[in-house]
Amino acid sequence: MTRTDLDALHSEAAAYFRGLQDSVCKALEEVEKGGPGSSRFHEDTWQHPSGGGGITRVLTHGSVFEKAGVNFSQVNGTFTEESAETPRESALFCATGISLVLHPRNPNVPAVHANFRQITKGSGHERVSWFGGGSDLTPFYPRREDVIHFHRTWKQVCERHSVADYTRFKNWCDQYFYLPHRGEARGVGGIFFDYLDERLDESFAFVRDAGDHFLSAYGPILERRKNDPYTEAQRQWQLLRRGRYVEFNLLYDRGTAFGLKTGGRVESIFMSLPPEVRWGYNESPLPGTPEAELLDYLKPRDWASEPH
Repeated sequence: MTRTDLDALHSEAAAYFRGLQDSVCKALEEVEKGGPGSSRFHEDTWQHPSGGGGITRVLTHGSVFEKAGVNFSQVNGTFTEESAETPRESALFCATGISLVLHPRNPNVPAVHANFRQITKGSGHERVSWFGGGSDLTPFYPRREDVIHFHRTWKQVCERHSVADYTRFKNWCDQYFYLPHRGEARGVGGIFFDYLDERLDESFAFVRDAGDHFLSAYGPILERRKNDPYTEAQRQWQLLRRGRYVEFNLLYDRGTAFGLKTGGRVESIFMSLPPEVRWGYNESPLPGTPEAELLDYLKPRDWASEPH
């Protein structure tokens, strides 16, 4: 693509991500409506020190979501030697995307994460552009039908686009959202992809389809579980497992590292962290308990092909 084409693609991607932020926030506020807690997102508009900025929206103390963050950004900058992770990340860049993390109050409802982004790097004839993103599910008390639904939704999206490979993206997700120091996955996976840099128009069509189906992947699970009763013991298990989420985001998440190394807004970067969490000491679930069952779910398997 020419420079003009890449600039147009970047602008179109930013407009899409900004619109997706609106539609997701509106849907989540509808879920909260009528509950005893806050049902609206608080919005912060911010500027990046190198250029551009973003809009961060966070809902806290809701009846359904203890914390929900939906962040849009469109920023410019320079990859420094410190921030560059690969040779392709060593020049001027412009990046736009949406990132969202939902931490439900009820332990029977999984936490969920999604992000979709477009990055253009370099200058002159050396400019390159690519898309990345994905979505993954982190249950505390997993239900088989929920995990299957989540994976089948993403498989169906991938199968509509020749640039997408569900099996590859699913395996990539399993490998990425893994805590090597714990020897376990963060959750039950989903899809993860990066550096989609060929046939950019087709890659953008896939990213739009994925973004448009985030609510289709997660919404039915939320509706089925949000009113399930739970005990204080289940709440404590949820808080303990949230610790794994925090460990991954602070130790391994590339988005967190990228944001911090390129001067991003700290509050927006850390909006992904849960409001309450705990760490015990050498706590392990008893065999045969629902808590122990979660550990079996964290072992990768072909969920999309599993029978209901």
